[in-house]
Amino acid sequence: MYEPIHTGPSRRSVHTATAGNTDFPHRSREEELDIQLAGHLAALLAVTDELRTLAPSADLDLAAERLTEQVARLRGGHTPARASGTAAGPRVAALHERAHTLAGRALVVAASRADTAAAILSAERMDAHTAALAEPNELSAAR
Repeated sequence: MYEPIHTGPSRRSVHTATAGNTDFPHRSREEELDIQLAGHLAALLAVTDELRTLAPSADLDLAAERLTEQVARLRGGHTPARASGTAAGPRVAALHERAHTLAGRALVVAASRADTAAAILSAERMDAHTAALAEPNELSAAR
């Protein structure tokens, strides 16, 4: 019943419309991966800060420092915003599960861009959160 109105500019694709425009921001694959990796590590840092509030430990303190360094490196020296955890937050186990997932995502991106330092840190955090999740199970099995 209704027929769309076709004019010249609307028929062009986005790629052809912006191909001659040099003002259009273009990022390389490596820059995109840096942004993605920094985002995953910053999210992991936020969960780590929340865990530090609920269950303080020297391991989490060290992890937070190392995560901060990596995020700052990937963001050109800009220090990430730090989360202030609340004691009335979710369960500690749920935070460990979330942190494990985020570390896994960071590991995939770090491996994709061949960032050895971030990959090692992500793998270590995955191991630490796996161990933290296993601890309550071992205690309940020993009872």
